[in-house]
Amino acid sequence: MRAVVLHPVRSKDGPRAPQDALDEAVSLARALDLDVVGAEVVPLAKARAGYLFGKGKVEELGERIAEREAGLVIVDGALSPVQQRNLEKLWKIKILDRTGLILEIFGDRAQTREGVLQVELAHLSYQKSRLVRSWTHLERQRGGFGFLGGPGETQIEADRRALDERIHRIKEQLRRVVRTRGEHRRARQRVPYPIIALVGYTNAGKSTLFNRLTGSAVLAKDMLFATLDPTMRAIALPDGRRAILSDTVGFISALPTQLVAAFRATLEEVLEADLILHVRDIAHAETEVQAQSVRATLEDLGVGAEAPVIEVWNKVDLLDPESAETARAVAARSPEVAVISALSGAGVEALMVAVAEALAEPATEETVHLAFDDGRRRAWLFDRKLVRAEHSTDDGYDLDVRWTERDRNKWLALG
Repeated sequence: MRAVVLHPVRSKDGPRAPQDALDEAVSLARALDLDVVGAEVVPLAKARAGYLFGKGKVEELGERIAEREAGLVIVDGALSPVQQRNLEKLWKIKILDRTGLILEIFGDRAQTREGVLQVELAHLSYQKSRLVRSWTHLERQRGGFGFLGGPGETQIEADRRALDERIHRIKEQLRRVVRTRGEHRRARQRVPYPIIALVGYTNAGKSTLFNRLTGSAVLAKDMLFATLDPTMRAIALPDGRRAILSDTVGFISALPTQLVAAFRATLEEVLEADLILHVRDIAHAETEVQAQSVRATLEDLGVGAEAPVIEVWNKVDLLDPESAETARAVAARSPEVAVISALSGAGVEALMVAVAEALAEPATEETVHLAFDDGRRRAWLFDRKLVRAEHSTDDGYDLDVRWTERDRNKWLALG
């Protein structure tokens, strides 16, 4: 389908360069196999309630869209239901805003049953919000016969109820999937392998690095959201220990809130991780802006600033020699930064040494006291094989434990 991409920009829109933001929107459109026949930054002095753009700009854009014979317009920003409906009516063309576009991409990429359910849940939540606000003009009535509603029930009420019922069914199905994954997680915890989570902006090279470290064949293409469903594999660390590496869905700026909520369960692996590898495309013009978006999303997910993170500056092979040398000099002074090329393998060996060192925390011995009814924290210690000995007392248990500072903090966080 032929598509035109519009990026509205206001002076207060933040640090992103308008052209870079437009380029990303075009990449999103192409990730959906759309034929982008036009793309432009549209200055916006003030957002208009009815059409987003001013009257003259709406007419001007409409003429250019018609000239290009496009079948779809993508507005790289948020459109209210009223704005979307009015523009579609005036331009006589289908319109997607940024949230709708990303939802379409996720729907196209999801492969596992959980991924499909999560995307459908996000889609329905998005549709419901637009249904409530945009269909209030409808006065259609559903008849008084049949099972779907009694006399006088409006179509909007029936549709909203149908959406609520479908959302409820999907949430129930997801709860079962999450429960199964929780059982798998507890099984892994009994085999005390540390968890390493790969996170990063979409297209930063996470899947390429994952494939290099695990010998897997996860899809890795120069395309936004080339992979969606998370993957986990066991890897060997340089010191002989084993760990579990988890590749997660790529993040993006202005990630729709519906998707953050829907994929929260999938991204629980990040919350449980012993170490996070934040993969960055260091050669990208907006690498710092992308990094800030990832950090903001992690914060939304509940990953605290104290979580151990190594920043992996990927794609160093795309930098000019001087910039590459500067990046390596920064990494040499900071153990929290590694400079690599996941494609060529340069720097990956040094990265894995840093990973092993980060996970090799010194263990200390300590005696903790638990009440008889504190079974949850007691079970947590035993599941991770941290208990050396246990002694009953008049009011509970004394447990001799050997643990790292990270283990101790996780245990204390249990309350």
